[in-house]
Amino acid sequence: MVDEAASSSLSRTEFNKLQKRLRRFVGQAIEDYAMIQEGDKVMVCLSGGKDSYTLLDILLNLQTSAPIRFEIVAVNLDQKQPGFPEDVLPTYLSSRGIPFYILEKDTYSVVKQLTPQGKTYCTVCSRLRRGSLYGFARKIGATKVALGHHRDDILATFFLNLFFNGKIKAMPPKLLSDDGENILIRPLAYCKEEDIIPYARQRAFPIIPCNLCGSQEHLQRVAVREMLKTWDQAHPHRLDSIFTALSSVAPSQLLDQQLFDFLGLEAKRRATLVSEVVSDSRINTLDLSD
Repeated sequence: MVDEAASSSLSRTEFNKLQKRLRRFVGQAIEDYAMIQEGDKVMVCLSGGKDSYTLLDILLNLQTSAPIRFEIVAVNLDQKQPGFPEDVLPTYLSSRGIPFYILEKDTYSVVKQLTPQGKTYCTVCSRLRRGSLYGFARKIGATKVALGHHRDDILATFFLNLFFNGKIKAMPPKLLSDDGENILIRPLAYCKEEDIIPYARQRAFPIIPCNLCGSQEHLQRVAVREMLKTWDQAHPHRLDSIFTALSSVAPSQLLDQQLFDFLGLEAKRRATLVSEVVSDSRINTLDLSD
């Protein structure tokens, strides 16, 4: 969580270390959650931001040395935002020989129309964007849809749900869509934004800013990210601990009756007592026979 405009370019040695770290984290996340299998066609959703560029770049890098074969195709959803530079992504992807599609849908106008005054665009925008991308994934035969959310996105989502929705909920590294037809993966789940920022700068990705959600100030997500940034500066290992906690959940120590059978504890206790009585009886019988 650092200023994107901060820090100078990296030396070759520093960049190599950074690239290896990102490769290791992405590779570990893929392995831990079985994100990619032999023969998969992975559709990488490329927005033009630093995160999705980094995701695509690292996956292409891993593809050359992976023990399995998988296909990568980049897909950009052109939402018809005013001033969107339509030539940037096709030029970049063509120059690198990356297979790609540009999906054109005017979700920008719909989002502006459906979002109440003063409310964030993100909810409506993400829902429309997901629907368009999921349908296109099926159309091209993609078996996985890869999104560029990283560790800090996951943490921010966790606290947004905690503070404003009353839920213990974040972004899972792997998810089956509600229609049951698409598997979403987030290979950057273990990667920190503070690593992605210098990596994207060093790779000189042609970044395209978002003129929709990026035009709104005072968003709850912005406030939460500032909170996390402050924590990270004051307590360097706090975010690591919180992130680790998300994968080490103890349902019996929480309050969710759907995750843990609190009502069944009495029956479990009685079964344990009966088992102990039976065990003691057998021991006594053996003692008498001796």
